[in-house]
Amino acid sequence: MDGKDKATWSEKLELYDQLVNKCKRFKRKGKTMPYTSANGYMFSLLNKNGELGIRFAKEIQKKYIEEFNATLFKSYNAVMKGYVLIPEKMFEDLEQLSIYLNESYDYVMSLKPK
Repeated sequence: MDGKDKATWSEKLELYDQLVNKCKRFKRKGKTMPYTSANGYMFSLLNKNGELGIRFAKEIQKKYIEEFNATLFKSYNAVMKGYVLIPEKMFEDLEQLSIYLNESYDYVMSLKPK
């Protein structure tokens, strides 16, 4: 994927699968709306626009929105509270992105199970 070209949804799905495969403690779920979940909580989601949202604790969310120059994540025109929209350029470093996804997993595992 060239930095100038927007990736297609299927290309984004392939990258999302590669990302999740780097994280050995959980698997990707969902056929039409890919996501990860644990402990009764969804913690990452690839929306219909091919945008990735990752869930973080409130204070971490604020930090990452600033650090990533990002916004809150939206899916089906609804703001997903607790989720940060991961900028497309961050898919260029799946190793680093997997650290954030594992951090999100650790966060939902710290919550009271649903």
